[in-house]
Amino acid sequence: MSDSTQRLTHEESAPLKVKLRVVGGPDFGKELLVERGSYTVGRAPECDLALADSSCSRTHLIVQAMPSGVKLTDNGSANGTKVLGKKFTSLEAGVGTEVTLGKTTLKVELAGTPRSALVPSSQSRFGPLLGQSLRMREVFALLERLARADVDVTFCGETGTGKELAARALHDQSSRAKAPWQVIDFASVSHELLEAELFGYVKGAFTGAGDDRAGPFETARGGTVLLDEIGELPLDLQSRLLRLLERREVRRVGTTDWLAVDIRVLVSTRKNLEAEVKAKRFREDLFHRLAATQVVLPALRDRPDDIPLLIRHFAQGLGRTDSELAPETRALMSSYAWPGNVRELKNLVERVLTLGDSVFQGGPSEKVDDLKFKDAKERLIDAWETEYLRRLMERCDGNLSKAARESGVGRLHLRRLLKKHGLRDDPEDGSDTDEGAP
Repeated sequence: MSDSTQRLTHEESAPLKVKLRVVGGPDFGKELLVERGSYTVGRAPECDLALADSSCSRTHLIVQAMPSGVKLTDNGSANGTKVLGKKFTSLEAGVGTEVTLGKTTLKVELAGTPRSALVPSSQSRFGPLLGQSLRMREVFALLERLARADVDVTFCGETGTGKELAARALHDQSSRAKAPWQVIDFASVSHELLEAELFGYVKGAFTGAGDDRAGPFETARGGTVLLDEIGELPLDLQSRLLRLLERREVRRVGTTDWLAVDIRVLVSTRKNLEAEVKAKRFREDLFHRLAATQVVLPALRDRPDDIPLLIRHFAQGLGRTDSELAPETRALMSSYAWPGNVRELKNLVERVLTLGDSVFQGGPSEKVDDLKFKDAKERLIDAWETEYLRRLMERCDGNLSKAARESGVGRLHLRRLLKKHGLRDDPEDGSDTDEGAP
């Protein structure tokens, strides 16, 4: 018998035990142990993993145990099943794979994975981060543990979920709290200057280098460095960053001398780095180094129970109360999808309390009492979006990139919203320019 046959026989006799855990959606925290045979996932009560998600089909997904994970088969569902945003009919999924069906996200995990690190915190905040939901209290529990450790951490999540706030709070509650804090924003530094900004340089290293300059890893010795939007780091610099992470050594541009640095490195990204690796835009070895310890900040739509708490907090920050907002305004805020997440909610609460509920409700003469709930909500949200976007672009002098940064909405999504509301009529082929850009 060949070695490969022996391995196959062993795997078939001892399949990997995994579970499917709901990590996003109404049934967050539910689990399905997958050992042998087939299982069903869907809205029907008789499914092995029964979901309350109304956007799922009754028997949405068939799950079959495999030697190294699970085989997932879409059961002809109405909305389909997706991995990395793409629908599939059938695929074999290993540990760590996340699939989306309706509003629900499932993750394949080892069945023996200890949950002790995810025991929810008894606190409803960590630094400036707030949340009473199970999802956020699990995040707080993980951050509380990491604050006592001295390991590098990668923060993942959509724009506006609070990744930089979480990183800073982790630094402030760590043993390095009194030492320097440095942030490098890869999205805002040009490729030509990035190496010098990242590692520092010596006099004469390039045109304009009139004096020696230490990089942030040197100036933050003993403290913490946050590498913001690591997914924007060019490939040619990723190997140097990997060496720094592994050896804690840095070399300025223009010299061959390596300097030892005592730092903690935190990383944030809105991108799916695993997908970037598959697309050959990110080094696999660097990805595995960064993926060792991750904190995922959930989207606001995945923790709607926290919205009233956040509204109250943002209102108090202005010396106001949430009771000053009309009940229908608070109801609409609680049901909105918030593509810009917490940052977008904060901006809106401040604007409504400053300018009045009419900013959100489409004007004091808007009559929605006679409409069905869905139509009324859509009309009010459209009116608010139009007013918000108009004022945003005025404030940013028509600069799309600046408006995207200030609002916390992705540039492409913002451009589409502007076109939808008749506030921008340029093409979506990437050929547009930023009016008002310097």
